[in-house]
Amino acid sequence: MNRYRMCRAQVVLMAVLLGLPCSPAMAQSDSTKSTIQLFTYRDGALASGVILAALLARRLDDHYAQRLQDSSTQANEKLHKLATVVRTTAAPGAYIISTSMYVVGRVVKNDHLASLGLHGSEALLLGEFTGGVLKGLIGRQRPYVTPQNSHSFGFLRGFGGGDKFRSFPSGHSLAAFAAAAAVSSETAGWWPNTRWIFGPVLFTGATLTGVSRMYDNKHWASDVIVGAGLGTFAGLKVVRYNNAHPGSRLEKLFLSGSIVPNANGGHDLHWSLMPGLSLAQPARRP
Repeated sequence: MNRYRMCRAQVVLMAVLLGLPCSPAMAQSDSTKSTIQLFTYRDGALASGVILAALLARRLDDHYAQRLQDSSTQANEKLHKLATVVRTTAAPGAYIISTSMYVVGRVVKNDHLASLGLHGSEALLLGEFTGGVLKGLIGRQRPYVTPQNSHSFGFLRGFGGGDKFRSFPSGHSLAAFAAAAAVSSETAGWWPNTRWIFGPVLFTGATLTGVSRMYDNKHWASDVIVGAGLGTFAGLKVVRYNNAHPGSRLEKLFLSGSIVPNANGGHDLHWSLMPGLSLAQPARRP
């Protein structure tokens, strides 16, 4: 009997961790709230693939760093310019773009554009927080500090040792892949025929961002791979969570405002804080 209870407890625990219903009754109850599961088996496959790729790249970190810092490679002006463009587009570019999309979407009353900006910003902030914590905890030394020394780690060293010990994971790669995953996932839900347009373009740009960080000698290959995996996960989870919880408090707060004409020829800003409650603020005449 004890063994049966232990096995049943393990099954329940695994179901909770995987986001699966533990019983038919629970499944029926959950279905009334949302039929979209936040975590799926694909997440496990993604995590396993990222971990495996990072472990393989870890063995070649020094090799890749040495090749990209070769004098002939570094002397290429076109590569330098490309690295600068994609790096800047990822950070701070991704933050500026997502914020601009949200603001413009609210002004012109384009719900899709505002939603893209909001969810993209959420993915970036989630990824930034996760990456910042890992950078501080792991304390990996950047390639430019001591060449051919990719094995230099120090627990908590990233919090007090300065930026030179905050190599793992790559923040630029994380931001680029978070934005790419959020935008491509959201647009694929609205316009399924565009999934083969937005996805390849956005993820190609994100990949170039990661390579540019290696080219600039700021990250090891495994830093980039883990950053890419975390960013992709953050982007997908933000979109999936919002799809599973339509009309959440955050969306009601940020996606319910509108600018409408008033009787005096000007405009009023209506910002709805709760269902049935809104604040109106007169806007200046054009």
